[in-house]
Amino acid sequence: MMKLTFINVGYGEAILIECPDPAFPGGTFTMLIDAGSAEADEYADNTTGRIPAARFLKEREVDHLDLMVNSHIHEDHLCGLLPVAKQILPRRFWQSLPADFWRQIPHLSPSLAGTSSIHKQVCAINDYRSLCSRLEAEGTEISSIVASEQVFPLCQNLTLQVLAPSQMQVDQLEQMFRDVCNAPDEEACRIAVAHLDGAMNNYSLIFLLEYDGVRILLPGDTNRDGYDTIAGDLAAHIFKVGHHSQLDGASPELMDRIRPEYVVSCASSDCRFGSAHPKILQMMDQKGAKLFFSDCPHVPPYTDALQPHQAVEFAISRGSIT
Repeated sequence: MMKLTFINVGYGEAILIECPDPAFPGGTFTMLIDAGSAEADEYADNTTGRIPAARFLKEREVDHLDLMVNSHIHEDHLCGLLPVAKQILPRRFWQSLPADFWRQIPHLSPSLAGTSSIHKQVCAINDYRSLCSRLEAEGTEISSIVASEQVFPLCQNLTLQVLAPSQMQVDQLEQMFRDVCNAPDEEACRIAVAHLDGAMNNYSLIFLLEYDGVRILLPGDTNRDGYDTIAGDLAAHIFKVGHHSQLDGASPELMDRIRPEYVVSCASSDCRFGSAHPKILQMMDQKGAKLFFSDCPHVPPYTDALQPHQAVEFAISRGSIT
């Protein structure tokens, strides 16, 4: 039985995959995709069950990570990975930029942070650099992965295909980082950071996993426009909707391509930035999908039965989902 767990990290994402395989320590392959925010304020009010990813893994008694992944470099996805790496050294680390590109990124000054969003992006860039430096020093294999037709056998009965970003998109992303690194002055750097922040979502890694015939689509923060270049079959039984279910997270046309039975929304309890948007939830509900939430947003009638919880967990076995 494979466990697919969406940890309640508030406004952010942290996805734990545990798959039985005797070839791995303890007989279980473990994979973590993102780890939410590292800001203490995100977890100060835990009445809905919010919990830092590192603490959740400790309480879950996860003692090894065979694969750690960062879908994209935003604070609410990346920064929680650094505390996790200090607690559990992953064997491999996947991300989309060239494996040694982090060396070219200077430490950015906090003085750049003219707005909250720029502050968070600066934190994400600095933590990305620190994370890669720590992992390399400790012997973790850092890899760049991009969209291809290759299907990766992660472990027994579990495969993964990378649907995005393309190599061309990674080249574009690298250039945006170079614009930050090579900015002639602080104001130019701030503008470059803001541009990078605004574009980052649709450079997310998009994964299509399959276990025992069950397909799982995990698109990071990709919004509805980020699927236009993907020509293949997007059908999935479980779909983690992009961009925290904000209004641009999905469209009827995209839902018709995916045809999910289950949709997971990683929206915060305060519905920050319009996450868990009522129109998106209504559209997905009308398409026949069953809605689940990592946190506890108040969007009646779609969230009326929600109770505080630390995570949403799917158990997958022999093609069935519970």
